[in-house]
Amino acid sequence: QVQLVESGGGLVQPGGSLRLSCAASGFTFNMYHMSWYRQAPGKERELVAITAASGSTTYADSVKGRFTMSRDNAKNTVYLQMNSLKPEDTAVYYCYARRVVPTRMYWGQGTQVTVSS
Repeated sequence: QVQLVESGGGLVQPGGSLRLSCAASGFTFNMYHMSWYRQAPGKERELVAITAASGSTTYADSVKGRFTMSRDNAKNTVYLQMNSLKPEDTAVYYCYARRVVPTRMYWGQGTQVTVSS
């Protein structure tokens, strides 16, 4: 059974930090591209960062220099270190796993991040 379980969300003041985790099971983790997406109220889901199976990582312009994504293939886990958080970072953050050949994709249930004073 495939599972992506996010954790680490919560309420933080502007300028603060949070570290999200996504623990994966039920599939061959190191063969999947892993991503973090987020969805704010009334907005479409947007890509935050993606770490390819090769290990290379790219970021949305809105989070460059503030967020760092990493993966630990030994633990089947990806992380998102979020620093200098802004109110506009408030959203539900989702973990996403995708394999191109064969095509497979999985979503986590999401974790709420609220940045507010």
